[in-house]
Amino acid sequence: MQKTARLSSIDMLRGLVIVLMALDHTRDFFGAALFDPEDLAKTTPLWFATRWITHLCASTFVLLAGTSAFLRGTRSGIPSLSRYLVTRGLLLLVLEATWISFSWQFGYNVTILQVLWALGMGMIFLAGLAWLPWPAIAVVAALLILPHNLLDGIQSNHPLWLAWHQRGFWPVAGNYGVYLAYPLMPWLGLIAAGYALGPVFQWQAARRQRFLVVAGAVLLLAFVVLRSGNFYGDPDPWSPQGRGLVWDFISFIRVHKYPPSLLYLCVTIGIALPLLAWFERLRPVPLLMLFGGTPMFFYVIHIAMIHFLSGPYFMLRYGATPQGGPGGFTLPQGYEPSLGVVYAAWVAVIAIMYGLTRLWLRRKNPRPMPAAAGR
Repeated sequence: MQKTARLSSIDMLRGLVIVLMALDHTRDFFGAALFDPEDLAKTTPLWFATRWITHLCASTFVLLAGTSAFLRGTRSGIPSLSRYLVTRGLLLLVLEATWISFSWQFGYNVTILQVLWALGMGMIFLAGLAWLPWPAIAVVAALLILPHNLLDGIQSNHPLWLAWHQRGFWPVAGNYGVYLAYPLMPWLGLIAAGYALGPVFQWQAARRQRFLVVAGAVLLLAFVVLRSGNFYGDPDPWSPQGRGLVWDFISFIRVHKYPPSLLYLCVTIGIALPLLAWFERLRPVPLLMLFGGTPMFFYVIHIAMIHFLSGPYFMLRYGATPQGGPGGFTLPQGYEPSLGVVYAAWVAVIAIMYGLTRLWLRRKNPRPMPAAAGR
């Protein structure tokens, strides 16, 4: 029973962040806007909250990828795990550079390297790291995460630096280039931290849950202390806004994602770990279990689907679709971004993906699947 509860909690949390991820991507296409939802001069509290809550997605997903790798290794052994991580990582890199990049653009002027790039490189990195003793893995994780904000002042357009620490565009030839959105240094550290967290899931339930809650509280306390005086851990300092406590709070929790700052990781993982403990006490939620057990299917399908569905919506309502990109973005005449539209489209996307995922699982495995299957 403990094993089922552990796997259920991991799948449920992964399912939750997948649902939130779909909200973020739905906002990208159905709530296209000329302002950044985290720009305090232009956003509103609801737009900010809609964007901020999705920060839980990438960090939680990468952490759980490392933890899942550890659990897989306890069953299969390190040699088999290492082979799996290399092949899986290469598959993710190919998908990112081909289908996923195409899904964002419905064209191919730019190769966009985002979360699958970070996960794929993280798995390949973990394939070698898993051979080391547990303390060494934990030290490597700390060395990649804790000091990386010391490098924030170094700016360079060299592609290796863009890939390692500073996101940006690398022009390759003509109109084609590579956009490196997820610099690797902290993400590699986070997947290693997830692997180092793995032994916790071999503990008795009560001890494990206490640890997850306390660890989350420590991370949140570290966030508050470091953020309060802008001491360390994020390149964007907070400041009183002079518009009331809500805006002060928004400024306080507005953290840097590209690359993920130490404070970004503290606050998002500080929320994720207690959620893991809480989910262990809950009865499995079918929707979250379904998506959490089939993350690759969801990810590969949903971006192209949201992008495709946004086209008819804009054409029927405004007679034109958004054109261009960050360098020259134009919106149809009369268009105003609406969170109501975003959330309605998000609910529709989740409903469609629920049906597609169930259909895919029935075709893949005609026999009934147990509640915690998919891992």
